[in-house]
Amino acid sequence: MQYFKPATFEEAVALAAGAEGITRILAGGTDVLVQMRSDIVTPDTLIDIKAIPGTHEIAPTEDGGWRLGVAVTGAEMREHADLGQDWPGVVEAMDLIGSTQVQGRATPVGNLCNASPAADSVPAMIAAGARVSITGPEGDRELAVENIPAGPGKTVLKKGEIITALILPPRGKNGGDAYQRFIPRTEMDIAVVGCGINLTVEGEVITAARMALGAVAPTAVLVPAAADALVGRTLDEAALAALAELAEASCNPIDDKRGTIKFRTHVAGVLARRVAQIAYDRAKGAQA
Repeated sequence: MQYFKPATFEEAVALAAGAEGITRILAGGTDVLVQMRSDIVTPDTLIDIKAIPGTHEIAPTEDGGWRLGVAVTGAEMREHADLGQDWPGVVEAMDLIGSTQVQGRATPVGNLCNASPAADSVPAMIAAGARVSITGPEGDRELAVENIPAGPGKTVLKKGEIITALILPPRGKNGGDAYQRFIPRTEMDIAVVGCGINLTVEGEVITAARMALGAVAPTAVLVPAAADALVGRTLDEAALAALAELAEASCNPIDDKRGTIKFRTHVAGVLARRVAQIAYDRAKGAQA
């Protein structure tokens, strides 16, 4: 195995583009190193990008959003009060991943690129409307988070492409987001179902809505019809029931030892109701 520690993304891209065999990017390492020790994967090339300037930076963007470097960890997100004020759902989703020690290394971009359908941070990022900046041999581009996973363990990134940052949009006024999951044990377990919801309100009326589900399909699922179900309404019992029904209809899960298809589908509806209420209350509270 060849190990490289480039000083720039341009150097990292050149290394990745020219590498033979299996290549892995090391930002946090909580997935890559575990997979290596478990003999799940043995990279021919390991490219450590943690030393590249800006990879640990959390910075506001000109339009009022946030740019998080590719190596920003869950611990760093949790400790950033302004980021948590704008996007509490994204921060709390990342905060669910692993132990305190893991939090010091785990990154939302790594969680995304590992492409597990049960990744906790991904539905929350999708609900927030997050995007990623990508640098590759053909130049730079941006993609919505929901367009990165291609299936379990697979992404749409081309050979030589590296994600350089996570971009969260401007929170705007009167908005709130939230994330919850169901797990068999009380902590440090894999989501059986995860749900992220982002709402904007005007008074009591919902003016924008996004919902995403995790662990119910081969990739995290954006549910575009959530906006149709909620926008122009208050979050009353009828709206919650419609959203729960929509969540259940959006599921395409598997049966495994952690949950049956029927159970996962039911839980998706339950979580949609709970998470929507939290996001709604946060959005209304932002008006105060």
